[in-house]
Amino acid sequence: MSDTQLPQPAVLILEDGNVFHGRAFGKKGTTTGEICFNTGMTGYQEVFTDPSYYGQVVIMNNVHIGNYGINDNEVESDSVKVKGIIGRNLEEQYSRFAADNSLQEYFEKQNIVAIDGVDSRALVIHIREAGAMNCIISSENKDIPELKKILAAVPSMDGLELASAVSTKSTYTLGDENSKLKIAVLDYGIKKNILNCLVERGAFVKVFNAKTSFADLEKFNPDGYFISNGPGDPEPMDYAVDTVKQILHSKKPFFGICLGQQLLALANGIPTFKMHHGHRGLNHPVKNIITGRCEITTQNHGFGVDPDAVRKNSNIEITHINLNDDSVEGIRLKDRPAFSVQYHPESTPGPHDSRYLFDEFFKMLPS
Repeated sequence: MSDTQLPQPAVLILEDGNVFHGRAFGKKGTTTGEICFNTGMTGYQEVFTDPSYYGQVVIMNNVHIGNYGINDNEVESDSVKVKGIIGRNLEEQYSRFAADNSLQEYFEKQNIVAIDGVDSRALVIHIREAGAMNCIISSENKDIPELKKILAAVPSMDGLELASAVSTKSTYTLGDENSKLKIAVLDYGIKKNILNCLVERGAFVKVFNAKTSFADLEKFNPDGYFISNGPGDPEPMDYAVDTVKQILHSKKPFFGICLGQQLLALANGIPTFKMHHGHRGLNHPVKNIITGRCEITTQNHGFGVDPDAVRKNSNIEITHINLNDDSVEGIRLKDRPAFSVQYHPESTPGPHDSRYLFDEFFKMLPS
């Protein structure tokens, strides 16, 4: 909004009936999704464009969001993937000379409905206690009973398959086609910096649609497979689990991140579950059990793998645990070169503690 315009009211309603009032920001309209929160103080643009947030309305817990503007190069996909944004102070003014747009201009161009002026910290505390739930934001409709009816029709994230909705529609390649190393990437919502981390290490990468058959993947004759992050519930993704099983049967090197870990677990008979409110932010402490070292990690997931089932599986070893809640953050198979982590080692804008995992994957590839 410009300085000459008065702020327009907006309303946020939670599935449990709580109502919050604030100011309209971004596109005027109505949006719905599962509410979650991100604790990062920087990297808001990377959050907005992360395909793993597809279907979600994100509370940005930092007080000021938008203060360094928008740079067209700082994206993880080709568009904003969140369904809506909630903030305490969503800033139209910015101070960085390298910025291309303001947050307001960006949201208008990307058709993103947001609400400003909400006590985001109080809201985060409520979600921590009550758990993830659906919500609705509207800056065009003030009829609370009508909005509650719309909200009631929104499907739960539990059981919702979303990865195929954000996957690439056609295959594409990155890197030097003359490279001796070829990696096949299954895109369930891949982040651009994951691909950068693979290409920077000398690989020729081919990115495939989520539902590509194993036979078509093998036509590329890859040296290894990478299974990406992505949104939604992994359990309905039978097509992906079947492909992962075939990849594992080939005994080629395998690396999975986030959803990739959940699919690796499901392919080995380990169930996944919906977390109370998930892990999202840039400051989650993880311990590498193998080395004894700790990492500060970037995370974005609302589902996890069953720790008891992992421990009962004689062919799987836990490699990383979350120091906040002891959840499983990494696993590897004992009988073949396959491993995964629940967090994001590509981590833009940071921290970079976990980039070594890409090096570990490349050590598995044929020299």
